[in-house]
Amino acid sequence: MSKTFKTIPIKVVPATPADSPVELEEVVLYEKHKKVYPRWVTGRFTQWRWFWLVATQLFFYGMPWLHWGDRQMLLFDLVHRKFYIFGFIFLPQDLIYLTALLLASAFGLFVWTSIGGRLWCGYSCPQTVYTEIFLWVEKWVEGDRLARIKLDNGPMNLRRLRLKYTKHAIWIVIALWTGFTFVGYFTPIRELAGKVLMFSTGPWETFWILFYGFATYGNAGWMREQVCKYMCPYARFQSAMFDPDTLIISYDAERGEPRGSRKKTDDYKAEGKGDCIDCKLCVQVCPVGIDIRDGLQYECIACGACIDACDSIMDKMGYPRGLVRYTTENALAHKYPEKEIANHILRPRVIIYSVALFLVLAAVAVSLVLKSPIKVNILRDRNALVRETDEGLVENSYRLQIENTDEKLHRFVIRAEGLPDLKVLSDQGDIVEVPGNGSAVVGIRVQVEPQLVTRGSKKIYFVVQAADDLTLKVREKSSFIGQ
Repeated sequence: MSKTFKTIPIKVVPATPADSPVELEEVVLYEKHKKVYPRWVTGRFTQWRWFWLVATQLFFYGMPWLHWGDRQMLLFDLVHRKFYIFGFIFLPQDLIYLTALLLASAFGLFVWTSIGGRLWCGYSCPQTVYTEIFLWVEKWVEGDRLARIKLDNGPMNLRRLRLKYTKHAIWIVIALWTGFTFVGYFTPIRELAGKVLMFSTGPWETFWILFYGFATYGNAGWMREQVCKYMCPYARFQSAMFDPDTLIISYDAERGEPRGSRKKTDDYKAEGKGDCIDCKLCVQVCPVGIDIRDGLQYECIACGACIDACDSIMDKMGYPRGLVRYTTENALAHKYPEKEIANHILRPRVIIYSVALFLVLAAVAVSLVLKSPIKVNILRDRNALVRETDEGLVENSYRLQIENTDEKLHRFVIRAEGLPDLKVLSDQGDIVEVPGNGSAVVGIRVQVEPQLVTRGSKKIYFVVQAADDLTLKVREKSSFIGQ
């Protein structure tokens, strides 16, 4: 797989006698950043990018406003340590599901990258999405590529100030709305909207709205391709998931070279030229400013803008499309026809990643189906591990915390198993009520005849059974200490 590197010429100073002065030359190892002015382009891949842009942003901006019953559909309530995801309620002890989500995301990314390269970067990555939105605003306010270059290189006059301030004002509004929406996933967004309108948000809410808004404004408005080039770790380790059968954007050098300008009516083949007319449009539309004709580079985010640009030129010249296209290294080397690319998808690494992804998703699905909305935590009374009652019974004290993650109130009956004739006394009576999405702490005393228990710790079980729903039952292990 070809890669290109920029070389920096270094002047070599010949050896001189010890008594002669040595000329030292400063070597600059870092290239000065040059602003990229992507040209606007239309085409089928541009339409796909905008489809995914709209889809992802409808989800991000719209989801906090949707409700599931009487609560927000997607809410991570850190204050009350409850996480509402559609019809499920997760507690901090459900952290295993977050681990499973991260594993599924990782394996899903591995599968997709092995098959289609950096399509995630080009079509759904937040950095790409918001950069595309900000570029659209920039084009709408300042004009396309040449107009923006001319504006930036021109004098600082009233028109330039007006356009710049208008652009940045719109950027800031989008960024702040993004920050507000982000915080809306952690604070009920309708409640948050009222606070914002009344300028009564808390310090942490204010901080995160401004911080996330500033990050969006800085990354999408100013840093742009630098985030993909220098900050994103995905660009660095993607090569570990690539192989010669991975779908990548490639320039067909065999067909395009030698490149050169010509008229549409010229017999360019008789002149010994390839299909590339060296218009550099593929470079002008690239959001990271690379030349795809130099081969695959880690900066490439596989957005397909260069394909749309090249195809438009091929159409105007009357040449076949596909000089720049999605293909694989093996197909480009004629190891198999391009129509057989789909037959090479199932490869060992793809199968391994897919099996791992399936196992994680299957485990999560089974766990969610079997997940009980009732959780019980048992704590022993450390002040009095064991005592003898006035009736001569051996008694242990406990505190049971019952979490009801269901949407409605439940009434529970508590009993103990593991020793003969165990008696359970509750400080709340025979029935314990726990509200929906709530919890209750219950003091429990367990008593047994002294002749039925020996000295030392014995295993017992607490059974918490819903009186109004026999399918809701939790059995938790504990211990009983005899005298």
